[in-house]
Amino acid sequence: MPRKDMRPKVTRYLATGWRLAALAILCGVVMALGQAPLSLPYGLLLALPGLGWLFVNQQSHKGAFLTGWWAGSGYFAASTFWIVEPFFIEPEIYGWMAPFALVFMAAGLALFWGGAFLLAAMAQGRPLLRLIALAVAWTGFEFARAHILTGFPWGLLAYVWSETPLFQLLAFIGPHGLGLLTLLIGFLPLVASRNPWVGAGSAIALVAALWFGGQQRLPDAPNMGKTTVRLLQPNAPQHLKWRGDMVDVFFKRMLEMTRAPAPRHPDVVIWPETSIPYALGSDTRALRIISDAAGPQTQVVAGIQRYQDNRVYNSMVYLDQAGGILAVYDKHHLVPFGEYIPLGHLLSRFGIRGLADNEGNGFASGIGVRIIQATGLPDFLPLICYEAIFPGLAQLDKARPNWILHITNDAWFGNYSGPFQHLVQVRARAVEQGLPVARSANTGVSAMIDPYGRILAQLPLNEAGFLDAQLPAPLPPTLYSRWGELPWLLIALFLAAIVGLECRKTAGIPTDSI
Repeated sequence: MPRKDMRPKVTRYLATGWRLAALAILCGVVMALGQAPLSLPYGLLLALPGLGWLFVNQQSHKGAFLTGWWAGSGYFAASTFWIVEPFFIEPEIYGWMAPFALVFMAAGLALFWGGAFLLAAMAQGRPLLRLIALAVAWTGFEFARAHILTGFPWGLLAYVWSETPLFQLLAFIGPHGLGLLTLLIGFLPLVASRNPWVGAGSAIALVAALWFGGQQRLPDAPNMGKTTVRLLQPNAPQHLKWRGDMVDVFFKRMLEMTRAPAPRHPDVVIWPETSIPYALGSDTRALRIISDAAGPQTQVVAGIQRYQDNRVYNSMVYLDQAGGILAVYDKHHLVPFGEYIPLGHLLSRFGIRGLADNEGNGFASGIGVRIIQATGLPDFLPLICYEAIFPGLAQLDKARPNWILHITNDAWFGNYSGPFQHLVQVRARAVEQGLPVARSANTGVSAMIDPYGRILAQLPLNEAGFLDAQLPAPLPPTLYSRWGELPWLLIALFLAAIVGLECRKTAGIPTDSI
């Protein structure tokens, strides 16, 4: 005999069927308003209580899963809709893929949220316990999203705080820890069931306290170093970047920016990702021309492609003042279905190629992250484009760089949300590691970022130009740079243990039994 539904009539009406889907999607979309360029974290704090209410009022595991999956579908569709932009660079070839890419990506990523809600639904007991279980499971599944199938940690919940002092918590507990804290705060209004205003007031007070604490960490101005960096932004639209009659135009534009006079001659000039239009080794004159333009006192770091053993690499070359190669770094964390696709040679026969395709297989992966031992410059950690969205890639076990050098070609990301969300994630790496970041982006946003994640100087999106900026000094190692994910994992395990013990008590199982 089926169990009688004891929920109030209005709850049964709103938390089932198409109304559940509509409300969950709405909550997801409102949560997405916290991501750049809007960066409205208050939308997330308004949506989380509603989503938590839908969750605790589900009477089946299926209902819990669907609540999370619908919410995730709305969130990822709204926050990553820029994913369609690359497909319209060559619309005659890839345009038909755009709607499928958005729908399948949003629905696929939403499975992580659905899985978290399903796992949390297995916890029995009071709403408080179930919501704690949901916060822990949700954070765990977001961590899994950042790693499974090469990972895609784009749009983590922590990034909604990018324009607030709470962003400084990344230095202590990282993005997943801040995401867990955000969920717990968002569910507070539901905890005081008899008086939700008490819970809402507690959430506001906690946010205010964390805001004040983060503000106290921020100095008025960072400690500046002695290195002057010139960041180039040629603004080469992707559909023109490799066109035969435009290649030399953009190359000459960057040479002019490189040789432009300045009150203080830069110590290093940084060209963005794949900005040199000649493969490394195919035309040594190009490197000498670039170094001649920089002058005898200036080194150059530039994005370039290189060929080796019938493989193509997306690389960064570090040049001395005479055009000699001091170091080469190959991008090793590639964009699936963008820079490479599995079984590329086979699928290319059917016309399916990566967006940055090279001979069917796309780019080859480099050997891994490493610090460049610089000559006449502070040692730096190189990151190319997509690599900057992964917190773990800036996490080094022993040696520590003095700064992060990020080159990218955000022309792929469109003109609205993509470039700004990418920039937020680069700023997050600065806060997590306590390191400044010099970022050169083809179409923008190029910026000098201090170790607190603040933008000291930048070039606007879709404008050509260069920027001379002094490199800030690094901070002492942060808690996150020393311990990585361990702090938030310990907190999550502690909360999970509390939920588990309480659930066993509810089930009448002795807590000391095995």
